[in-house]
Amino acid sequence: MSTTEAHAPVDPFAHPALFYRDAREYVDGTVPFVRAGLEAGEPVAVAVPGENLRLIREELGDDAHRVRLLDMREAGRNPGRIIPGVLRAFADAQPAGRRVRIIGEPIWAGRSATEYPACVQHEALINEAFRGREATILCPYDVARLPERTLADAYATHPTVIRTGTPGEHASHAYAPADVVARYNEPLPPAPDGEPFAFDRTTLSAARHHAVGAGARLGLEGVRLDDMALVAAELSTNSVVHGGGGGTLRVWAEDGHVVCEVHDAGRLTDPLAGRRPVPRDQRGGRGLLLVNLVSDLVRVHTGEDGTTIRAYLAS
Repeated sequence: MSTTEAHAPVDPFAHPALFYRDAREYVDGTVPFVRAGLEAGEPVAVAVPGENLRLIREELGDDAHRVRLLDMREAGRNPGRIIPGVLRAFADAQPAGRRVRIIGEPIWAGRSATEYPACVQHEALINEAFRGREATILCPYDVARLPERTLADAYATHPTVIRTGTPGEHASHAYAPADVVARYNEPLPPAPDGEPFAFDRTTLSAARHHAVGAGARLGLEGVRLDDMALVAAELSTNSVVHGGGGGTLRVWAEDGHVVCEVHDAGRLTDPLAGRRPVPRDQRGGRGLLLVNLVSDLVRVHTGEDGTTIRAYLAS
């Protein structure tokens, strides 16, 4: 073993998965984690589904006000906004060098098959987004209600696993987050509807108006219609600037959402694109981030034939 290998720095970031079977195991696995952070003077945030948030809040009692509490069903409805809008938003707001402690539960029973690939890619990308950061992010998994595939993916996206009733953390020998990101970069199902609107630099405004008109006909109004305008404008502009000068746009209704899809000839090589907070003084680079922040779900597929991005807005 070389000297470099023997003294390789240890990443201060920790990302364990917590496997629990019922409410008691959930509380036993999460609340001591929170209290240990509070006792150590670490800022603590909890972003989990509402029913589990209530369990933690009740068990913490008077200490609950010392913790940032978020309902992940709302804050993390779109997995693509959890890193920039929840995890990094909390961590980056703390004093430099102070370790933070977060519970994040982005995958729960009831997540749809359409949402799941974005969820598991999010879990894999946390490792890169927080590499070298003084942070611990604990991710609970309901082993009684989640399918075996989800639990297997948890081993691949978390370097360590905690099984309630078993002391300590256990190394995951299946840990391979980059492989997970690539595996779930799967082709999206064919668009069920929506006449393609071809656009280029000269027709960006027309593409946005086309998307807004289609969204209105499909039931969007008010703020949601403004969100559609933003999504269409940002995605089409990205295609012009980064995707070969143009692309095609489609809009259709699907399972209570209005979907805006943009396809272009570009290749998206950065899996964290749209998931990083952007410095205030940076010009540009906010397009896909804004799309993630306003959408209820964003799905991406990139390959040799180009990149397709779908943004879902609840109607």
